[in-house]
Amino acid sequence: MIQPIAPARGSLDAALPSGVPWWMRARRVLRSRRLYLAILGVGTFFLRWYMLVDVLRFWRFRELPGFVASIREWVSPNPVYGISLFTSDYYLHIWSSLYRVYSAFALATLLGITIGILMGWRRVFYGLTFPILELFRPIPVLAWIPLAIILLPGRELPIIGLTFLAAFFVTILNTLLGVRSIDPVYFRAARSLGFSELGILVHVILPGALPYIFVGLQIAMGACWFSLVASEIASGQAGLGYEVWQAYYYVQFETMVIIMATLGFLGYVSSALVRLVAHRLMRWRSSVIASV
Repeated sequence: MIQPIAPARGSLDAALPSGVPWWMRARRVLRSRRLYLAILGVGTFFLRWYMLVDVLRFWRFRELPGFVASIREWVSPNPVYGISLFTSDYYLHIWSSLYRVYSAFALATLLGITIGILMGWRRVFYGLTFPILELFRPIPVLAWIPLAIILLPGRELPIIGLTFLAAFFVTILNTLLGVRSIDPVYFRAARSLGFSELGILVHVILPGALPYIFVGLQIAMGACWFSLVASEIASGQAGLGYEVWQAYYYVQFETMVIIMATLGFLGYVSSALVRLVAHRLMRWRSSVIASV
């Protein structure tokens, strides 16, 4: 297989070879300074929130929901505003948002990678599609809402369609960049060795573009989550985005903090899953890096 140029030593992907037992990986994580720096950073943020809002009530911060009140509402079996870890509505909103995000992300991944590869591989296709892409890409998601409601039936499809748009353009551009980054020498070498066009796609283009594709997919996953909120506010009846707007409208600030924290956590986990898949699919890079 023709491989792209490997990154320098010290890459995170080369931290441990495949086949290492899980307990050794866990021990490595526990010994890593990064874990404790992350805990320190998150803890410092919450400590500042508590001091500025609950204790000092500093200037405009006194208008924000308190840290203690928000945590108490989140873990209460009988929350004041009806949303907590012990209520079914909370998990209904989570499920609705997860279904929409992952549906849109899967569709954006399939179409975005396909179109991005064709744009980077075929000049004619690039010439036909790039101007259209650049024309539509700067349009905000909120501007698409009327068209999505008109073109897509029901309540779910417009939300999924709007969420899809945010991830779609990101995925195309990163895939295009990945294909364009491959040295033309690899294409000439593959053709001189008798590779078919399908063989070039499988053995040159996909391995060469894959690191860029997964960077784009991580960005696309984040784009899905923040565009979801706008989509659910506009046309949803359930979901985290819909609930955060309802909490603001009815001055339920503790619930608003709960939903925002949930959005952040789910977005982090979603991006971590993309990174995990990337690591599994690009194990070949570890052997290439080890040979450099």
